[in-house]
Amino acid sequence: MKILIVDDEKLLVKGMKFNLENEGYTVDAVYNGEDALELAAKNNYDLIVLDLMLPKIGGLEVCQNIRSFSKVPIIMVTAKGEDTDKLLGFEHGADDYLSKPFNILELKARIRAILRRSIVQPQGSASGKLDGGPIILDMIERTATIGSTKAELTPKEFDLIEFLVRSPNSVFSREDLLNQIWGYYYPGDIRTVDVHIRRLREKLEANPAEPEYILTKWGVGYYFKP
Repeated sequence: MKILIVDDEKLLVKGMKFNLENEGYTVDAVYNGEDALELAAKNNYDLIVLDLMLPKIGGLEVCQNIRSFSKVPIIMVTAKGEDTDKLLGFEHGADDYLSKPFNILELKARIRAILRRSIVQPQGSASGKLDGGPIILDMIERTATIGSTKAELTPKEFDLIEFLVRSPNSVFSREDLLNQIWGYYYPGDIRTVDVHIRRLREKLEANPAEPEYILTKWGVGYYFKP
């Protein structure tokens, strides 16, 4: 597995690189957003650890640019602890979020959780498709199609809609979805789920303000109606 670390704190990068290489990962490291975009475009990384505050090009812009050509999982890292910064990261396509200072064991756990889901063998029909009624999931390409429209989803968006489609009409709380989709107990803001649900509706619903398939049961959670 090949990981790209993007952070301007060179001592922190050195520590992360050392620890991850000891786990068997191949690790590249750069210290600004411009170099990050160049490497991300040239190499097929399995995961990117991306700082929010970067020289030359900020982390949010880097994340958004990478999302225009890649579905690679991205863990956003920042010294800022504000919920708005976390939500902005998810809005720009990040899959997970860590606030500095963090324990290297926590970073390793999150990396393992994301990579474990990304290498799970597809479970669908013989064609590699999962039939969600109006929404068809391609388990190989990890894309969703509704009608004739194909939607490009981030890794976490795909994980979320896949989980909901596999349990139609079952209502899941935000806490349930955080635990199931993020792969571990996630102590973050439960609005993380709201952001991902909204992004899915924008990509898959004809009218996101009045969804037909990805529905809310007020006071309880979310469910998929085929």
